[in-house]
Parts: sequence; C-alpha cells; structure tokens
Amino acid sequence: MAEVVYTKNAPDAIGPYSQAMKVGNLVFTSGQIAINPATGNVEATTIEEQTHQVCKNLTNVLEAAGTSIGKAVKTVCFLKNMSDFGAFNGVYGEYFTSKPARSCVAAKELPKDVLVEVEVIAEV
Repeated sequence: MAEVVYTKNAPDAIGPYSQAMKVGNLVFTSGQIAINPATGNVEATTIEEQTHQVCKNLTNVLEAAGTSIGKAVKTVCFLKNMSDFGAFNGVYGEYFTSKPARSCVAAKELPKDVLVEVEVIAEV
C-alpha cells in the first residue's frame, strides 16, 4: 500500500501530485525545484544556489519519509542548460556522497523557469 509523504519543510506540490510516495521499502520523490518553502518563491538565481535549495528540499522530503539522501539508490536530474553540468555536479556531490545511480538530462523548460530539478528513489 502506498503512503503519501508530506512535510511543510519542502515546497507544496505545484499540481495534483504529492511531494513523495512511500511504497514498501522505497520512497519515490516528485521532482524538487529551488522553491524556498518558507516563502513559496524561487529566490536562488545561480545553478549552485538553486542546486543547494533543491538538495535541502529533497533532504526534508526524504526525512519526512523516514529515510535520507544517503539511502538514495537512483536520481534523475533535469538541467535547463547542460553547460551548467559541472557547477551542478559540484554541489550535487556534496549531498549525494553515496553516489546513487543517476540520469542527467537537458530539459527545454522547467517549472517556474528554474535551472534544475531533481527526483530521487531511496530505500527506507
């Protein structure tokens, strides 16, 4: 049975979906973008700042699900501009030290015109 995961420490879903779903021993997060949950706005402007906010949001969603970034087994990363990959990867590596499997793709448009979006599958 699936369980909806919610925390006020990450942005509310923009549409008809949840922050994450917990199914068995796995958590599937929705894509997190650089919205500051305290204000509901995208405040970060650089790829580094946005990646930090995304990773903080993911940390909070995963903690609400009873797990952590350290238990991530797969991530999917969307970048508005692949020339930002090096800067993104530097910040990403600070959070995902367990080196989960990852796909990183270019996206023509992302919600709220952000530069990066990341979704995670993690073990509980």
